[in-house]
Amino acid sequence: MMQPRTLLVMMILACIFGQTLRADDTPRAEPSKGLEDLFQNAQRSVVKLYGAGGMKGLESYQSGVVIGDGNTILTSWSTVLDVDKVRVVTYDGRRLDAEVIGVDPECELALLKIEDAKLPGFQLDAKIQARPGQRVFSITNLFGIAAGNEACSYQKGVVMAISNLQSKFVGLRSVYRGKVIVVDAMTNNPGAAGGALIDLRGRLLGVIGKELRDEQSGIWLNYSIPIDVVAASVDRILSGKTRAAGATLAMAKNPHKPAELGLVFIPNVIPKTPAFIDRVRKDSLAEKAGIQPNDLILLINEQRVDSQKAFDQILQTIERGDSFQLLIQRGLELVRVQIRP
Repeated sequence: MMQPRTLLVMMILACIFGQTLRADDTPRAEPSKGLEDLFQNAQRSVVKLYGAGGMKGLESYQSGVVIGDGNTILTSWSTVLDVDKVRVVTYDGRRLDAEVIGVDPECELALLKIEDAKLPGFQLDAKIQARPGQRVFSITNLFGIAAGNEACSYQKGVVMAISNLQSKFVGLRSVYRGKVIVVDAMTNNPGAAGGALIDLRGRLLGVIGKELRDEQSGIWLNYSIPIDVVAASVDRILSGKTRAAGATLAMAKNPHKPAELGLVFIPNVIPKTPAFIDRVRKDSLAEKAGIQPNDLILLINEQRVDSQKAFDQILQTIERGDSFQLLIQRGLELVRVQIRP
């Protein structure tokens, strides 16, 4: 027999969540179309992305959401994007090529551009806020199940909390430390990163984050980056505060060189070997700037560095007498350093 105290707790929870769900389920809050129509329309704005990867623990696929004019894709910034052209598979089975036009390392988000795709895009409305107890749905290509015109996978859940990732979940290893939407569904599976979290009206509430779990404690956090954070990140990228790798810049007459800076990278053995630092020479400009072995260079003067080759190319545009800024990843921290000749 159920204990009176347990029964009381369940009744209280039923009242709380019942009120929230009834508010979402009223005819005024939802369109007259059913969930099947809602999913069918929403999934037209979710795409499957294929790129670099294939190694252990590095999937070569993930998800993305179409925004705005239908030619821009918002997704999670990951190693999948470390290719010249990212393959995009749309809801109707088309295979298109996209280029990365900008990244936001702090939010781990990226924007891709495709030509004349004519896809319906989600609107980034920063005023839409998820609420604890609200029913939500995720649309992603988790586990790479959909390869062509098959529908993406749908999961239903409830918003458990709106929290700050840095202060509440310190045991989980993540570069992103901002606000998250925590849900009670297993949304953050391989391939799901960059997918859509929507409400019962089909509006975009957030973008599914990367897999995040603590191997020691067994905690697995299922979260999305809220739409207000996403909208601000997209504005930063589109305003030119972060540029894609290979952006056209004027060549310097007397440019910097990696060796003269005191940087020694890991062996460059693949087309896009990351700018991962193996050693820093003593008393060099790099050492004086505070750069350390095992640092990963992400940006030079807000221009993305996706390989050692890209690092060399960008250095060719900076005069030897000029200072410049690097954004590096050190473990799970993002650090800005200034190289001063």
